[in-house]
Amino acid sequence: MKKGINWRMEPVQAENKVLLYIYDDVSEFGEFDWNTWTYKESETSAKYFVKKLGEIPDGQTIELHINSNGGSVKEGVAIYNLLKQKENKKVGIVDGVAHSVAFLILQACETRKMGVGTTALIHNMWMFCSGNATQLRKYADDLDDMMEANRKVFMERATITEEELMTMMEEETYLTPDKALEYGLIDEIMGGTEGKENNEEMMEQLKQMRQQLNNQQSFREQIAVLRTSTGLEENTILNLFRGGKI
Repeated sequence: MKKGINWRMEPVQAENKVLLYIYDDVSEFGEFDWNTWTYKESETSAKYFVKKLGEIPDGQTIELHINSNGGSVKEGVAIYNLLKQKENKKVGIVDGVAHSVAFLILQACETRKMGVGTTALIHNMWMFCSGNATQLRKYADDLDDMMEANRKVFMERATITEEELMTMMEEETYLTPDKALEYGLIDEIMGGTEGKENNEEMMEQLKQMRQQLNNQQSFREQIAVLRTSTGLEENTILNLFRGGKI
């Protein structure tokens, strides 16, 4: 990418798709121009996305590439919804990092991928604020409401409970591709075809084992047997139960 470009739209006519890149912090404003004393246009703002998404014709696949530390929640949520409203097929790919609201934007894509060595970050929102005690308490309540709405985005396809997601956000959790896939926050690890095949084989074995155990042992005893047989952690097996995968 050229120097200074943090957002790009690149048509690929042969494959009938358009490549989009978010390679900077999500921001309503661009850099400050000291010559004009005004902010330059941000190429990672919702306003910029409105303009660029409008240039993409129906029927073309949108391939969104992300390498961003996140940024403005307001702008990121708007970009997420703009992508959701766009009827084109959308594939999201994490090339480097998808932290904070950048990872939320990824959730707008029907297919979500992370490359090997990439990371995601989920955490609670924060803001700068000032005021008296009553105003500060209201800011805290407002953040709780915004976080509840934020979690709904991830819970649409997550395989973990909302309580588990809340805990991870409170602890500011970094996710490897493997963890993100396990929690249902992505659909595929790029370059991980062999691992995917092995995972499907393991899932089939787990299903068969559970069927054999159903009429013989209690739920707790089944969990213990599955842990011993597969080496998986108890929480992982419970998540598979909750997601209906075994």
